Amino acid sequence: MYDKIVDFLLLTAPNTRYVVLATLLLGLSAAVVGCFTLLQKRSLSGDVVAHAVLPGVCLAFLVTQVKFSLYLIIGASLTGWLSLLLVDYIKNNTKIKEDTALSLVLSGFFGFGVMLLTYIQKTGSAAQAGLEQFLFGKASALIGADVWVFAALSALLILIIFLFYKEFVTIIFNKSFAISLGLPVRLMEFLLTTLTVLAVVLGIQAVGVVLMSALLITPAIAARQWSNRLKIIILIAALIGMFSAWLGALISYLFPQMPTGPWIVLVASICAFGSFLVAPKGILVRLVKQKKHRNRVLLENIVKTLYHIVEEKENKGIAIESILEKRNFNFSKKHLQKILIKLEKQKLLYTKDERYFFTELGLQKGKRLTKLHRLWELYLTERLRIAPDHVHEDAENIEHILTPELEAKLEKLLAYPKQDPHNRNIPY
Repeated sequence: MYDKIVDFLLLTAPNTRYVVLATLLLGLSAAVVGCFTLLQKRSLSGDVVAHAVLPGVCLAFLVTQVKFSLYLIIGASLTGWLSLLLVDYIKNNTKIKEDTALSLVLSGFFGFGVMLLTYIQKTGSAAQAGLEQFLFGKASALIGADVWVFAALSALLILIIFLFYKEFVTIIFNKSFAISLGLPVRLMEFLLTTLTVLAVVLGIQAVGVVLMSALLITPAIAARQWSNRLKIIILIAALIGMFSAWLGALISYLFPQMPTGPWIVLVASICAFGSFLVAPKGILVRLVKQKKHRNRVLLENIVKTLYHIVEEKENKGIAIESILEKRNFNFSKKHLQKILIKLEKQKLLYTKDERYFFTELGLQKGKRLTKLHRLWELYLTERLRIAPDHVHEDAENIEHILTPELEAKLEKLLAYPKQDPHNRNIPY
């Protein structure tokens, strides 16, 4: 196993070199183009093109009777491009909606492609052997000539994006502004459509028509979780696409029974699901932030409750039973003791003779929370004409997020009131 990994890393075998280089180019170009397809909200267009290229491959073979990559790519590009034009025509000239048009064109072209493929297989032509691999892809069948074709098309895709980057971005994010600038919007949209077709066509031999749309969109989806800046998204997507291609090729090399294309897509999908979880705006990060917020709100509610007790009895020490009597927190005395220990660590409380006392810092915090709560209650009753017995819950939620700036504006707006709607003093 170790020797095989070394051989793979050094690319000693010619076939391995072709597969790795071709799949890296595929991962790079598909990911970069996929970012623009995703931002255009045309993710399903990649799926349509991927299925629509099959009849193009078959027709190119029927005409040339050879499986030369360039000929097959030309045929695939024509039917893939035609499929998108047909979707736009159906959407713009009939009552059929876009999702229905996509489904109709996808199934129609793919069905026609399968019919042609079946016909070719029954002709008995020796040259058609392996043509069915375009359905699911077979990267191990790539040769040196394929790599040169991949390299040329990938370079072309990247060059077009580099040259027309500003125009593409303007059209995607503000089409009306692009028209006002006099940009050739239709031509640019046609060019973007062509890029999507070429990116899909580029990968059908390695990944197959069934999975190519996933390789086009998945790295872009994963990258979108990490940034809002398009250049950063493109860079991350390109890295994910190339990493997926490299690791998929490695797994297939180490375990020959494992197909390369599906593993490339699987690795990209794992990267996407991982991004959903751990990216800055991912699920786990949001859950952690929500938990921290809930804990902070709970601690502040306990501090505020302690202050209410101190208002009545001054800072003469508070028994833990008094806290539970003052407010029902729906947890046990033992749980409350753990929370009070946290407040001690934050230097908001200290204990003496099994009673809790505010530090100066804790007293100020409790006073401010109480002031914010009562100011907001007064604001809701005076300015929004809400009944005093209906404002407590809203004030309970808003007091934890009011900033010092909003606090100062509230004080000024309400003319520094002395009492809240329930005739309780507002501490300053």
